[in-house]
Amino acid sequence: MQMRPQVQLQAVIKALSDVVLPAIDPDNKLAIEQGKLSIGLLALLAQQLPMQFRFDCDELARLIATSAELVRQAQGGAGTQAAVAALTEATRAARLALDAAGASPADIEAKVRALRAATGALVTEVHRDGDAACRPNIQQTVLAMSKEQGLRDRSMMLMQGWEPDPKAIPPLAELLAR
Repeated sequence: MQMRPQVQLQAVIKALSDVVLPAIDPDNKLAIEQGKLSIGLLALLAQQLPMQFRFDCDELARLIATSAELVRQAQGGAGTQAAVAALTEATRAARLALDAAGASPADIEAKVRALRAATGALVTEVHRDGDAACRPNIQQTVLAMSKEQGLRDRSMMLMQGWEPDPKAIPPLAELLAR
């Protein structure tokens, strides 16, 4: 029995491609289509699996940098200040997880989710009771981070075939190495 998911996925793909798919009745177009889709999804997972942890760490590092900029820019009433405090704490916890030598992929993923939520809460509060003067900078900071994350998300899913010009999207390994 093989313990590594990469080898397991390749074995399943080979079995489905070489044994199961050829055994399907050629008149059963739906079954053939679903078999091919399943093989394609497994191939996508095999490609993404080795980079998923680095992908999450990369996003967390950029969220940490973005949150520091948002905290610096945010001004406003009690709701904004409470959101700043919550984002500061979420950022501190995220930094600790990212810096920890033994941080697990689950820790990183949890911190990404927590930092997303705290960032969203700060943006909401700045637009609810924050100083109007800081809102354009907050918006630009969030849009810049979102643009970078969107590019990585699109690169991660490139194999699904949704991109009109796949060559315009940098390879994920290149984006994560930046």
